[in-house]
Amino acid sequence: MPTHRRLSPAALLRAAALVLLTALALTGLRAGPAAAADGDVSWTVRTAANAYGDNRSSFGYAVNPGGTVEDTMVVTNRGRTTLRLAVYASDGYTTDAGQLDLLTRERKSVGVGAWVHPRATSLTLAPGRSADVPFTVSVPRNATPGDHVGGLLTSLKQSDSAAGINVDRRLGVRVALRVGGELTPRLAVEDLHVDYDGTANPFAKGTATVTYTVRNTGNALLSARQDVSVQGPFGSLRTAADDLKDTPKLLPGERWTVKVPVRGVAPGVRLTATATLLPLLTDPSGSTTPLKPVEATAHTWAVPWIVVLLLLAVAATLFLVRRARARRKEREAARVQGAVERALQEAHRV
Repeated sequence: MPTHRRLSPAALLRAAALVLLTALALTGLRAGPAAAADGDVSWTVRTAANAYGDNRSSFGYAVNPGGTVEDTMVVTNRGRTTLRLAVYASDGYTTDAGQLDLLTRERKSVGVGAWVHPRATSLTLAPGRSADVPFTVSVPRNATPGDHVGGLLTSLKQSDSAAGINVDRRLGVRVALRVGGELTPRLAVEDLHVDYDGTANPFAKGTATVTYTVRNTGNALLSARQDVSVQGPFGSLRTAADDLKDTPKLLPGERWTVKVPVRGVAPGVRLTATATLLPLLTDPSGSTTPLKPVEATAHTWAVPWIVVLLLLAVAATLFLVRRARARRKEREAARVQGAVERALQEAHRV
């Protein structure tokens, strides 16, 4: 028999700490100075005012392969106790919730997290004090052209001796790089399929569920406006999905699964589902440019009950007619056979 393990209180606390870590990582990537607070522990991180700008919400650069950039992050202790923070860079990724997050320190970074080098890897701040954290971005000569996203993080680890765990609170500022070279922004719609769920009422409309995967097949950070519709043969009875949100911004190589219910779809026998994406490219200045739309289609059957009943009735009628004909032929053959046998008997008597 299968056995089931019961989680200990310490294991449950470790899981809770991991959730807290992730939530704070997301908090640290929002626009403007980021802050963390837990009782009397509080600090903020922000971009420094310099030649790149005075009020930036994140770090963003256009750099050629082999190029370098120098900049500064400012950390301020707004609490009442001295803080000892770790400082490090990390690669970014899109979570299942569609938000940007950063790899933890234990996971290896191969992009921005490996190219951003803070001058100090730790920081001690007295209450009310601020400190500059200069850093250098060194882009390898063989870096792939296009967009790369990560962040520069500060981390405070506190131990809970009673639970035997460490809680990691992270705050950071996003670092976005566009590496020089040919920019090839592309999105693809993959694995599109559609399922139809009708009703017992032969004259009522049902719901078509359209599922597909959006994949960033280019080398630029892209989001997309979405349009999903379902129609019958020859473009008839077209029904579009309502209130579709844009996809999150996807890094090159990332995927995003979409499941869209299209309600009020008439059972048009042979249905065609169409998903259309309008890719949106954002340049380093923040301007958004729409690109050429991308489209994919899939098909399914949605036969109305009334049609099914009519087909069954026609099939039953054809079956009965053919069986009646067969029986008539059998009776006619039997009659002929009887007549032949009687004639032969008469011939033998003569």
